[in-house]
Amino acid sequence: MNIPKTLNRRKLLVAAFSLFFSMPLAAQDLSVISQQEASRILQTLSADNMQGRAPFTPGIEKAADFIEEEFHEAGLTPLQGSSSSQAPSYRQTFYVYRLKPKQKEVKLGGKAIAPEHVFFNSAFEQINWKQKDKIQVINIKEGDNFRTAYLEANANEQDALVLVHPSHSEAFAMYRNRLERGTLKKEIGKGSSKVYLLTSQRTPKKYEIKFENTVERLELSNVVGMIEGKRKNEFVVFSGHYDHIGLQKPVEGDSVANGADDDASGTTAMMLLARYYKQQPQPERTLIFAAFTAEEIGGHGSRYFSEQLNPDQIVAMFNIEMVGKPSKFGPNSAYLTGFDKSDMGLLLQKRLEKTAYSIHPDPYPDQNLFYRSDNATLARLGVPAHTISSVEIDRDKSYHTVDDEFELLDMPHFTSMIRAIALASQGIVSGEDTPKRVDKALVK
Repeated sequence: MNIPKTLNRRKLLVAAFSLFFSMPLAAQDLSVISQQEASRILQTLSADNMQGRAPFTPGIEKAADFIEEEFHEAGLTPLQGSSSSQAPSYRQTFYVYRLKPKQKEVKLGGKAIAPEHVFFNSAFEQINWKQKDKIQVINIKEGDNFRTAYLEANANEQDALVLVHPSHSEAFAMYRNRLERGTLKKEIGKGSSKVYLLTSQRTPKKYEIKFENTVERLELSNVVGMIEGKRKNEFVVFSGHYDHIGLQKPVEGDSVANGADDDASGTTAMMLLARYYKQQPQPERTLIFAAFTAEEIGGHGSRYFSEQLNPDQIVAMFNIEMVGKPSKFGPNSAYLTGFDKSDMGLLLQKRLEKTAYSIHPDPYPDQNLFYRSDNATLARLGVPAHTISSVEIDRDKSYHTVDDEFELLDMPHFTSMIRAIALASQGIVSGEDTPKRVDKALVK
């Protein structure tokens, strides 16, 4: 390029910036997003010494320490208000309560119900119900979809006695075993209680229910950093969840559910996007990079994060989950959950038109993926919040098993996915593109 000698320093800088922003997207420097770096970070997060990154374990603490170190090296700023201490920190620490059944006594029609035919979901330390209390009775009948009926019962705002037909004994036992290990609650002593009984009775004339929970206060931490933009109060969120399911029943001597694709891949992508954007000129909008905890046990991390910000100031959320394996659409492709909930997908597609990459609508609507990741919490608040993924979820055999290891991932594909998100997000980051808000009334 020939530069006129009369062009002064200031004009030269203006010309350089204009040249950068007028470059075709595919021509921009994406070298910071390298397969070598992607492999290093992903291997670290999914290593056996992380013990599957289950909440409340040394493994997830080790993972959080690593993410903090990477944020510091990248030059991110801690999100204001994240730390409860005076010193700035990338840790966004909060507390939940784990309630475990300690004692229970249930009588129906004057007869004691066997303990294996009872479980309850309550944020109270104890309850004592009798017929005169006129507790609502809900029936899960033979032929009902147990999971759907269970979710509907739990969503009921009133206390309820839920009578489950014996035909659901297998599903009942699975849910009971899960709740017997303890349930997490944001607060104790609030909300409604549900008691589930496996019984053929439909309209009990007499019942007496007593139970007591033990309560444990536990600490959780998101890891959050930011790059302040020119518009300080317009936020674009990039996220992935860094927790997984920990140690499982050994399979051929392996008990670590490493969670390489789920979701060390999304967390690694978020971290490399932070490095990428930190090396660009100051963004127009403020960028937040969040590693969420406790996605696997109820989305507690993203829920707490959403309460620390005004959702109306969050322009978009790029949640990234399970992008380590090629999609059904072929090389360099991914899909966006909830594609029809906003026009964000169309904006991303337009940005990728002249590149080697593509993003498609979620091909697995029956899987309800839009509601199964951390984007759902913000989407319910009206934020254009979507998850980018590439896993063939209907065929993936390693999901939530000890086989979800680094060696099964396609690293060239994974690296291309991170680069695709870097290019697709630039219009929203620069302020040129603004996705339409999600209609809260249409998000369950």
